Amino acid sequence: MILEMSNIKKSFGCNEVLKDISLHVDKGEVVSVIGPSGSGKSTLLRCATFLEQIDSGTISYMGKSAAVTDESGKAVYVHHKELTEMKSYFGLVFQQFHLFPHYSVLKNIMDAPIKVQKRPKDEVHKEALELLDKMGLTGRGDAYPCELSGGQQQRVAIARALALNPEILFFDEPTSALDPELTGEVLKVIKQLAEEKMTMVVVTHEMPFARAVSNRVIFMDGGVIVEQGDPEEVFGDPKQERTKLFLQNYQK
Repeated sequence: MILEMSNIKKSFGCNEVLKDISLHVDKGEVVSVIGPSGSGKSTLLRCATFLEQIDSGTISYMGKSAAVTDESGKAVYVHHKELTEMKSYFGLVFQQFHLFPHYSVLKNIMDAPIKVQKRPKDEVHKEALELLDKMGLTGRGDAYPCELSGGQQQRVAIARALALNPEILFFDEPTSALDPELTGEVLKVIKQLAEEKMTMVVVTHEMPFARAVSNRVIFMDGGVIVEQGDPEEVFGDPKQERTKLFLQNYQK
């Protein structure tokens, strides 16, 4: 098991966004998280990647605890050094790309492996070129983000995440900032990664994609997991009324 989150609670002021959520992700598994806006999907990802701290619950990667709940019922995180090590286990692809605008495409991809992982520049450069080829961006290494389409920028962001050789990749609505015609090229890359058994958690509004690519689908609403299971079960024969109502808005 790569990731395990148990009894996760997270509030912002009086707003309880995550209400006792538990989930796990096994190696090679693709888990899609679906649900209406405001259901807690992105917050769940931000908690899993330490961008937000949970209020209570436990998080572990590769069997190592990142956060546990103490006797007072509050989450306590491990030492900064251990947390930094655990951050190397995952990559995160955002909605808005978050590329460095003053770096070339190649430098965007190579920067963290060299500076954070202290890997040899020649080795990282070779892998970066291979990743660009894989993303359908051969020859674009010297371009800057402003010279690329949104779909190309998102594929660079995926390459940047993969350059760190993570155990698991998180995608937070990776196509929500793209025009419909550019969405397909990004989803194609994620589908290719799924075929290569890359472990992934994908928050998405793309229902046909989630149904086709996932091993498991989680439907969230109101800060809880309403239903989860095999994609054909969740999409084809949902058990919960709330799931049925949500999926009525999407063509099957």
